[in-house]
Amino acid sequence: MHYTVEHKNDVSILRVHHERLDTEVAHDLKMELLKLVSGKNKGILLDLKQVHYADSTGLGAILFGIRQGREQGRDLKLVHLNERVLNLIRIAKLDDVIESFDNEDEALASFQQAAG
Repeated sequence: MHYTVEHKNDVSILRVHHERLDTEVAHDLKMELLKLVSGKNKGILLDLKQVHYADSTGLGAILFGIRQGREQGRDLKLVHLNERVLNLIRIAKLDDVIESFDNEDEALASFQQAAG
């Protein structure tokens, strides 16, 4: 899986550099999310700007990250979702479970609000 990790305001930003979030990258995404939730950050922001397609295994990897994060007291939030990916989340009725943002600054600010 191709990705980069940045740190801003005690939040780790995982930027996925794949067009597809499917079985090919789901395992690697889970492993990277597991590393990040074990870190000293306040939370993880998953940037899916370059992702144009996700299937159930990709969605499962995101849910895995959310669950692991909660166990560690950290939030996992998403930013820059493509309409197709957002529709998959809605169809799966997970839009109440998966917090997503259109704007990175708003997403980062939401971590500060949750902590304060």
